[in-house]
Amino acid sequence: MALLIVLAALAFLMLVAYRGYSVILFAPVAALGAVLLSDPGLVAPMFTGLFMDKMVGFLKLYFPVFMLGAVFGKLIELSGFSRAIVAGTIGLLGEKRAMLSIVLVCALLTYGGVSLFVVVFAVYPFAAELFRQARIPKRLIPGTIALGAFTFTMDSLPGTPQIQNIIPTAFFGTDTWAAPWLGTLGSVFILGAGLLYLERRRRAAALAGEGYGGDLADEPATYAGDRLAHPLVALLPLLVVGVANKLLTLAIPRVYGATQSFVPTVVGAAPPVVQEVSKVAAIWAVEGALLLGILTVFAFAWRPVVARFAEGSKAAVGGALLASMNTASEYGFGAVIAALPGFRVVADGLHAIPNPLVNEAVSVTALAGITGSASGGLSIALAAMGESFVRNAEAAGIPMEVLHRIAAMASGGMDTLPHNGAVITLLAVTGLTHRQSYRDIFAITVIKTLAVFVAIVAYYALGVV
Repeated sequence: MALLIVLAALAFLMLVAYRGYSVILFAPVAALGAVLLSDPGLVAPMFTGLFMDKMVGFLKLYFPVFMLGAVFGKLIELSGFSRAIVAGTIGLLGEKRAMLSIVLVCALLTYGGVSLFVVVFAVYPFAAELFRQARIPKRLIPGTIALGAFTFTMDSLPGTPQIQNIIPTAFFGTDTWAAPWLGTLGSVFILGAGLLYLERRRRAAALAGEGYGGDLADEPATYAGDRLAHPLVALLPLLVVGVANKLLTLAIPRVYGATQSFVPTVVGAAPPVVQEVSKVAAIWAVEGALLLGILTVFAFAWRPVVARFAEGSKAAVGGALLASMNTASEYGFGAVIAALPGFRVVADGLHAIPNPLVNEAVSVTALAGITGSASGGLSIALAAMGESFVRNAEAAGIPMEVLHRIAAMASGGMDTLPHNGAVITLLAVTGLTHRQSYRDIFAITVIKTLAVFVAIVAYYALGVV
């Protein structure tokens, strides 16, 4: 019964998300409904002590990233830089390679350390412009961005600084470059299969005479100027964000040390505020990089940006509020579900899979799917089962580097179910619905999930690490 309650809550939230209802409203309904059926006396304590605590904690850490990312993306749009990048891309690669262009830009940013949420805000304006000029349906934009930002550069390519590739290091004593050959092989598979799928979808739409589409929501504003910037100048803010993020990631721990404390200047005695820098250094780095990117746009496109900044910034902040609240509600939902008895039934049942690598892959991707979060599901799986993964791998002679890479790659598989925060954010930013675009996101997710098993087969068949 406990397992059915968890599955029912998950199915309910996926259904309402797919049908376009607000996750901000229905995530607590689904979570607390599961608590009500499990232990009615815990509804209020779980709502305040767990759901709201996790939701507010997420906003505390990440809302500035969402807001700065939305403002940065809006400035890329208002400055005309999106159109300049599109014009340069078409001249270099041609209209038929519009999808490849978007995938490569997304991959460059995420591999450079930019949060995938920020990438969505930054890339959407010129993705929309490029797809419009190439007469590719707008509904294919989310799948294209997902391939570039949510897959191989998130957790497969060795060295990627995304959190999904960092979490396993604490459990397996590895580094982010673990199992480089397996990670590279999986990345090639994802990129190749993903591009083939998207190209097939583009050709089918072209044969049907479908263009970009009309009467669409959240379309980027048309550039009002009469002259476009050089494409290299237009790309400069994106490069500034990527490079500055890397440099600040290295510099912040050296400047601030392990912790920083200060005493607030208030009436009466106040305890010192202690900040553990290691927990927020990556977030500070992204925020600083986005601020530098915003200043770069202002420096090179002052007039067109200032003329429309008041209206544009309001739209950007509104979009950031919606996207961050959607994701935060999902985070609270996952925390509540992970605390229920039915979740323990799922975790215990996964132990029955005999092969160590398949056991790890299925466990991580299943828990990520249930919680709606790649990092959340990965953290829960490794915290609960990490020791058994290590014991089984050592008994089978499997290196810890392989465990690291399989766990990281599996975390991004079924976490992109309809209720996933990144999926909802991507659709909200692009102004599309699950019915319009989720099919392509799901297909990319299936390819990514298959890549995990391609890596497992390659390890056993070829012995590569």
